[in-house]
Amino acid sequence: MANVLTNLAADIYKAADIVGRELVGVIPSMTINAGSEGAAFGDTVRAAVTSQPTLNEAYNPSMTIPEGDDQTVLNKTMTIDRVANVQIPWTGEDIKHVSNGAGYETIYGDQLAQAMRTITNKIESHAALTLSLGASRAIGTAGTTPFGSNFDEIAELRQVLVDNGMPLDGQATVAMNSSAGTKLRNLAQLQKVNEAGGEELLRRGELLNLQGLMLKESNGIANHVKGTATAGRTNNAAGVAVGATVIPLENITAGATGYKAGDVITFAADAVNKYVVEVGLAAGAAGNITIAAPGLRVALPDNNTVTVLENYAGNVAFHRAAAELVIRPPAQPFGGDAAVDRMTIQDPFSGVVYEIAVYKGYGKVMFDVTTFYAAKVWKPDFVATLLG
Repeated sequence: MANVLTNLAADIYKAADIVGRELVGVIPSMTINAGSEGAAFGDTVRAAVTSQPTLNEAYNPSMTIPEGDDQTVLNKTMTIDRVANVQIPWTGEDIKHVSNGAGYETIYGDQLAQAMRTITNKIESHAALTLSLGASRAIGTAGTTPFGSNFDEIAELRQVLVDNGMPLDGQATVAMNSSAGTKLRNLAQLQKVNEAGGEELLRRGELLNLQGLMLKESNGIANHVKGTATAGRTNNAAGVAVGATVIPLENITAGATGYKAGDVITFAADAVNKYVVEVGLAAGAAGNITIAAPGLRVALPDNNTVTVLENYAGNVAFHRAAAELVIRPPAQPFGGDAAVDRMTIQDPFSGVVYEIAVYKGYGKVMFDVTTFYAAKVWKPDFVATLLG
């Protein structure tokens, strides 16, 4: 049994290759922190994030070298708090039954592909939801698939991100569900090779980059169901300033769920911007909600009405530096556990790391596929939701 995984290595890598080429658009577009070194569930991962420096507008020649302004490097953390695991048991009878058909190795490869597919899809969904909940603002119409007659939404997403200071370095992505992807493919101007600038979409269905944003489809885009809060209004006699992220509210009819993280809201005094609730308010007639940085774009007066938009699909645009995905195999005890063989592999396309272990029991063998992971948005300024 000690060389089971070595004998099946070709099937393992083939399975990883198949899974990595499915609708996985979010994972490979994020900053991936992956490795083969095992991690403990609950481990803390640190990331250094630089803050905005002080701008000096005075020039004072001197024989003394200036001390300079202190730079603040924020030490942010996230916890590896999620596990994805699939177990594949085999008995001697199982192997005997399939020996007359496709064979054990063929079926095992298919099962392994399904295990990796399940794990990858779970991580993709979690990463897409994390980005959507951490978005700075939203564009589009809630409940309506974008790109109905043009791709103006791409320009609007670009404007939001650029206004927030996102660099135009070719590392920004729009991840969308297949409904939005289909609408985009059906646009006449993109189906014409002379207008689209290439035949990739027409011949092979590949989405082209538009206006500096990479376009990708994802099967992990989630549908958000809005909270039940109504009738809220701002609660600050001095108003709420531009850049504020904590919004005090009163006169709330919370209902069953109140304001939920992911709700998209507008204010009566701001007819342009749609904000994404980062921290909601589950109950009570008054309290605070939080929106992501860079916060309000328009100052709000006191008693300004807030409106929660309808349910939506959370397509998302983001820069690679905006969020990080940590992926690790589980740490093993000193000397190993009861596994008779173990292999760690990483898909070169998605970046997902899988650990595959073989456990031998009484008349039974189990193949175990496990991944620890966590995702976090570090710079919500570089994330925007495309409502669908």
